[in-house]
Amino acid sequence: MSEGNTLDLLPVGRRARIVAVDWSQLVDEEAQRLRALGIDEGARVVVSHRGVFGGADPLAIMVGRMTVALRRVHARAMRVEAIDQ
Repeated sequence: MSEGNTLDLLPVGRRARIVAVDWSQLVDEEAQRLRALGIDEGARVVVSHRGVFGGADPLAIMVGRMTVALRRVHARAMRVEAIDQ
């Protein structure tokens, strides 16, 4: 996976690290909430589930031991790189 891939395209079960977030794509309150949950540059994440209808919203991601539901538009603002662990 190249560094330019976004979190919304990460396959279920694949581990990745967030390398960049385009916070300008998000409303300030949403960006603050995501940061408070630890979803920021450097965070290690795994997509655990996708919406049931054609992979639509939401995405369920694991951040540490916590599962967080993200809208696809939020995940699209996050560039990730695949990691082995």
